[in-house]
Amino acid sequence: MKPVVRISTRGYYNLLDGKTLKNNSYYLYPKQDFKKLIDSKELTIMIHGLRNDNAGAIAKVILAKNKLKKLGYSYPVIGYSYDSNTTGAHLMKYAKRSLMAGQIIAKKNGRNLGKFIEDFKVNSPNTKIRLIGHSLGSQVILSTLEYLSKKKNNFGIVEAVYFFGASITNDVPSSKKYGKILQNIVNKKIVNHYAPSDEVLGWADKEKFVNGPLGLNGSTEKPVSKYRQKLLKPKNHRFASYIAVLNSFP
Repeated sequence: MKPVVRISTRGYYNLLDGKTLKNNSYYLYPKQDFKKLIDSKELTIMIHGLRNDNAGAIAKVILAKNKLKKLGYSYPVIGYSYDSNTTGAHLMKYAKRSLMAGQIIAKKNGRNLGKFIEDFKVNSPNTKIRLIGHSLGSQVILSTLEYLSKKKNNFGIVEAVYFFGASITNDVPSSKKYGKILQNIVNKKIVNHYAPSDEVLGWADKEKFVNGPLGLNGSTEKPVSKYRQKLLKPKNHRFASYIAVLNSFP
């Protein structure tokens, strides 16, 4: 089997508290496969959620790749693999601590993924880049857009963003700060796939771990014009369940 092409920052952050261990930007695997991506018309980057080790990250890319192909999407789908398998995430008593560490790490990864996008666009300026984020992956995307927004020449650098079971808060698409960032950095559209039946987001909301997750009931206020939302009915919070009920892309 061919290796799954991915950008990785594994081992850059402490899994217990999110502290930075390495200041490197990212590494590419397999490196030679990224040369083949230059000048592709477009590419999609899949960003997984919490509690995914390297194997989990790879599995999510394969899920996305297979489903998008079925939906008629013929361009490369690659992965973004980061330290989301925080310590104790599977144990109830450490749930809050491990989620907080995950959020810190996801926010810090905005710089890493942002740098990759900037670097790739230097070599391949006409390639459209789409970002798919599941759960905590939505935070990685938001922080990436925030990082990119610091430079005027990055306006419209990301073609489109697709959230699934997003754990960022539901005021993001309408907030002064983030609404403007989404509107400026994303060229075409931001599509939020939300599910009021999502048991993990419902629990996170109830426990006040995330106040009003965007993936649960969608945007509440008036969002920016590039924002759209689609109601999905996945079996549960897993990315596999969301992708199973997806019926169109891009």
